[in-house]
Amino acid sequence: MQLARVIGTVVATVKADNMEGLRLLIVQPLTRQLQPAGQAVVAADAVEMAGPGELVFIVGAREAAEAMPNRFVPVDHAIVGIVDAVSELRR
Repeated sequence: MQLARVIGTVVATVKADNMEGLRLLIVQPLTRQLQPAGQAVVAADAVEMAGPGELVFIVGAREAAEAMPNRFVPVDHAIVGIVDAVSELRR
């Protein structure tokens, strides 16, 4: 899992049949210090509640499809949680 911030939405008028009703959001992966890490990606919203500006958890690869109601969807990233707070443990 990786932290990310929702920075936009994707509107697709044509999608694969098994992706009907699935929200697609643009997310920016983040470091542990909440700094941008790499390129933004499109993620399917498995929690069905993520919105612009929110801090979220994302997963990639096969785990992204496993998070969907229909596991046979062509997605590479999925939002699996909305983060309420982040705190770093001291060593």
